[in-house]
Amino acid sequence: MGGFTRVIFFISMFAATTLISEAQYLLPIIKHKPSNQYYTVFGIGSASKSHVTLVLDLETNLTWLNCRNLKSLSSLRLVTCRSSTCKSVPGNGCDGKFCLYRQPNPLGKPVNGRVVQDKATLSTTDGGTRPLSEVSLPRFTFSCATQGLSLPVAGVLGLSPAGNSPFWRQVTAAFNVIPKFALCLPSSVFGIGHFYIGGVNSYNIPPFNGSNRMPMTMTPLKNIDSGKYLISVTSIYVDGVPLRLNPSLLEGGAKISTVVPYTVLQTDIYKALASAFTLKATKIGMYEVPAMQEYLGTTIFDTCFDEAGSTWNKEEFMNVPVIEIGLPGRSGEVKWRFHGANTVVRVMETVICLAFIDGGEKPHEPMVIGTHQLQDYMIQFDSSTSRMAFSQSLLLHNTSCLTM
Repeated sequence: MGGFTRVIFFISMFAATTLISEAQYLLPIIKHKPSNQYYTVFGIGSASKSHVTLVLDLETNLTWLNCRNLKSLSSLRLVTCRSSTCKSVPGNGCDGKFCLYRQPNPLGKPVNGRVVQDKATLSTTDGGTRPLSEVSLPRFTFSCATQGLSLPVAGVLGLSPAGNSPFWRQVTAAFNVIPKFALCLPSSVFGIGHFYIGGVNSYNIPPFNGSNRMPMTMTPLKNIDSGKYLISVTSIYVDGVPLRLNPSLLEGGAKISTVVPYTVLQTDIYKALASAFTLKATKIGMYEVPAMQEYLGTTIFDTCFDEAGSTWNKEEFMNVPVIEIGLPGRSGEVKWRFHGANTVVRVMETVICLAFIDGGEKPHEPMVIGTHQLQDYMIQFDSSTSRMAFSQSLLLHNTSCLTM
């Protein structure tokens, strides 16, 4: 090969690699009622592809599902105990020859199963909300569990930040794309949200497209090796006024969860938030009512209000007190703002409740940010920078995570 030809060849290879590294993949996100869980759908199998529905979980390492839901098991490949794949799976075991898997189930009893591989199918995207073309992950590693979850869900999609087993990590490694993913959780069951893997910082959800990029605020992730997505918390505000909290209460930071429906707070944090919120709410004409149970759900909310006679927009929750979480940013504190639709939940025609839960005096984490607060935000986890990025509420821009 001549010198000029070699130069052209390597330039072409570099260009191809650059294009591949910026590729982006898309899966749908569906909200399930009454569980308030979020799941995605994609194909598994070669000759006879099965579409499986899996709950999104940010703490599960290895995806697992009840393989009885697969149309054909003929293309499954068992992973052997001595393989590097088995050794890389957290909680791995061995039955003498084949790899076994055991990990706590975020929605029930611990899961046992054999580690297997098969082809997975997902879609490419240009950052928009519509799939462009299908691509295949030829050796998707997951576990065939001995049991599943209640329909329509077949299992759990592992999205943990640790190790090589989580689904997003397998996709980014196989296609040589930027090791990150983003979630846009829909607030309604009547449509779909968006799960992006890889790509650049561009999400084409109108009115954001082209040069009008969606603004994102970044904050560091802490202790990724814990297998959780944790962020540091510097303060909490209600309508711009900081809560009076013992600083030690915030030292544990906040965990981001896709299986906890409502943000859970340590008792002292919850009481301070509820007190400040109530003070603001009563000033706009709402009055307190006893604790209420969520309509179609089982959650009990301690801080509730009758909004009859109040001076705020009951449809859009426009005047509800704004709750802000202070986080470390590049040049000082940044604020993650939660507006009415993410701070309250309607339980009766004229009754709303603060959509935060008292987690007790000594919970495992002092703050767990749940899905009600994450709805209609773009939330991005970037392993290459160990940062989380979040948008403003998309509702403030007359758009949402929902595609009909």
